[in-house]
Amino acid sequence: MQAHKGDVLRITGRAVGSPEHRATVVEVLGPNGQPPYRVRYEDGHETEIFPGPGCVTESTAGAHPARADAPRHAV
Repeated sequence: MQAHKGDVLRITGRAVGSPEHRATVVEVLGPNGQPPYRVRYEDGHETEIFPGPGCVTESTAGAHPARADAPRHAV
C-alpha cells in the first residue's frame, strides 16, 4: 500500500456490522509512501497505523491543480 499526505484511508471493521472508519493521512513515516502513517480520524484523534487488508486508500492526487510549469498537451 502507498499513501500520501492528505489521502483518506477507509478502514472496514473486522466483524459483520462493524462501522467503517475514515482517517486522513497527516504524515507518511515510511519510505516511498509506505506505512506506517500518522492519521487523523474524523473525531480528531491522531495515531500511527500500519493498515491491514481491510483498508483502502482514496487518493487526493487528482484534486490538486496542475503546476504552472507542467508540460501541456494539445487536444
